[in-house]
Amino acid sequence: MTVIDALQGPSRAPKDKPTAAVILLHGYGADGNDLIGLAPFFAQALPHAAFHSPHAPMPLEGGWGSSGRQWFSLATYNPEIVRNDPKARAAMLGAMHTGAQGSAEKLNAYIDQVTAHYDLTANRIALLGFSQGTMMSLYVGLRRKEQLGAIVGFSGAMIAPDRLASEIVSRPPVLLVHGDADPVVPVQALDDVEGALKAAKVNYAAHVIPGLEHGIDDTGAQLAARFLAEHIG
Repeated sequence: MTVIDALQGPSRAPKDKPTAAVILLHGYGADGNDLIGLAPFFAQALPHAAFHSPHAPMPLEGGWGSSGRQWFSLATYNPEIVRNDPKARAAMLGAMHTGAQGSAEKLNAYIDQVTAHYDLTANRIALLGFSQGTMMSLYVGLRRKEQLGAIVGFSGAMIAPDRLASEIVSRPPVLLVHGDADPVVPVQALDDVEGALKAAKVNYAAHVIPGLEHGIDDTGAQLAARFLAEHIG
């Protein structure tokens, strides 16, 4: 049985052999413990799925907190640029491409290990991300040779959206959920994601939740549960 050690983090598996797996990717400054708490809820829709929530490979920059992690630096990130300046937003998100590549290598190895550990095929694996975890889910999931079963992204953006059409390798179905009151990743970021997915001919659904700030509410969680059950249930 393949050891899962490319990244560390909590997991939850059913008593019987899993027939699918969901990999939960946390946001900037959190760690894998932040999202593993969603596993019991999603297990109601996916009773035969394993859930893995790895810690991002990098400690949080600037020494903020003792356990916070990051997938890549957000030192130059500015939500006001996301909200108000589409041209500068594209340049800012494009500059994150290099930083994401290092974590992408480790995340790809982790996905491979989870797949092999449970003797699954790629189409039985889903990525679910929140915030920076959404950025990693989209970046990695659309560039893998063997197509994953699904990608779910909450409150996120897309790294280098203008590069996707030339770099995309596979096209798993994508669900995007974003609050229209998000102060951290303003909902305008969704425009770039949708535009890039359309240009790359990816099948996706997007839901904007009125009044939701930077988080996952019951409505979003239920949308994700139905989407995951449809594609890897």
